[in-house]
Amino acid sequence: MQAEIQINNSTTPAARYLTWAPSPCRVRITNPAGSPAVQLRVRLGTRTNTGGGSVAFAAQAGGPYASTLTVTVPVNGQSVSFFVRGVFGKPSSGDRDVIIEARARSAPSSGNWRLLGTLPVMVRIRKNANNLTSGERTRLVAAFAQLNDQGLGRFADFREMHVNQSSPEAHGRPAFLPWHRAYLLDLERELQAVDPSVALPYWRFDQPAPSLFTPDYLGVSDALGNVQLSATNPLQFWRTDNVPGIVRRPFFDPGQAPAGLRTEAQTLALGAQYTGFRTLEGNPHGSAHTSFGGFISSIGTAARDPLFFLLHCNVDRLWAKWQLQNNRFDSGVAASYDTNNPGNKTGHNLVDTMWPWNGITTGDRPPFAPGGALASSACVNAPGPQPRVQDCFDYRGSVAAVAQMGFDYDDVG
Repeated sequence: MQAEIQINNSTTPAARYLTWAPSPCRVRITNPAGSPAVQLRVRLGTRTNTGGGSVAFAAQAGGPYASTLTVTVPVNGQSVSFFVRGVFGKPSSGDRDVIIEARARSAPSSGNWRLLGTLPVMVRIRKNANNLTSGERTRLVAAFAQLNDQGLGRFADFREMHVNQSSPEAHGRPAFLPWHRAYLLDLERELQAVDPSVALPYWRFDQPAPSLFTPDYLGVSDALGNVQLSATNPLQFWRTDNVPGIVRRPFFDPGQAPAGLRTEAQTLALGAQYTGFRTLEGNPHGSAHTSFGGFISSIGTAARDPLFFLLHCNVDRLWAKWQLQNNRFDSGVAASYDTNNPGNKTGHNLVDTMWPWNGITTGDRPPFAPGGALASSACVNAPGPQPRVQDCFDYRGSVAAVAQMGFDYDDVG
């Protein structure tokens, strides 16, 4: 007799990734081997590798959640639903470092629970880039390097999405935050196609980051701003626009001091209305960009530097924190967004689809649309292949479970 466990209601290995949000799951008995019982009491629990993540179970999405869950499962192969989520503060550090176990009593009155099946999962969470383990750093830079493929890979599409001609789609208007959320998610999913254990980390630009700016990670700038990388760092072969390397000239010591900009606390104090909060586009976001010279300091070249994506991941994290702090996950609440305004450029109203994923190259859209549809996920369906502005708010499914986007932050509970 065996038990089959499905995560995110799927048997595919690509679906075995969890966040802090509830994931729908199923368990069923296979190969009952002539069992006289009509149903079994099955206990779900976990064992975790050293330093691994932690999950909790519940019969309903709303909980209560606990370290184990006992469910009654028919032996005829019919599945029983349950929910599992990562325990906040206990993310995984490696792929499949949490093992979900299904056990049943050896006999109705026995205290011995016989193992029926296991399934390895990962609590895959976006973390502070400065705090990643050496293994996490290695996997991240390797995935970036492979996606770039010395300028010939899929990364070129992300470079071409973020250029001067497309700037009005993503900057200076209300959809600055939703557009970049979709953009980061698209990139992250492509990185996960290379290595599913990778989650895009964030650069806390209001704190020193001594572990981030090193030769084995994102590099150290020389006197001319050329980023120096170790011989074992796969980013040493980085190439964009047919130009090798990365140019990044810091105007501060990133390993010893933060950039000169608004702190996280100051940013979150910009007010409970989106119209006020989105002024973070100037400071700290813009200030973080211009705390360097080189690629990252200009809209047209910023995406040539991998640091750009970690910078924007932190901007998105700040938005996520603000959303949680002010309950702004519902795009239909006026304070969550600048309301539909006849003066808004197309692409910045809630119901508008966003370029380039919509493929539109006419009207006031750019005459090109690199990359095609937004990358799909085996874990969730949102925000869809052609996301609208309104699809990028409820990323953890707080308003509607189907809106989950499959990411979370280590310090946003």
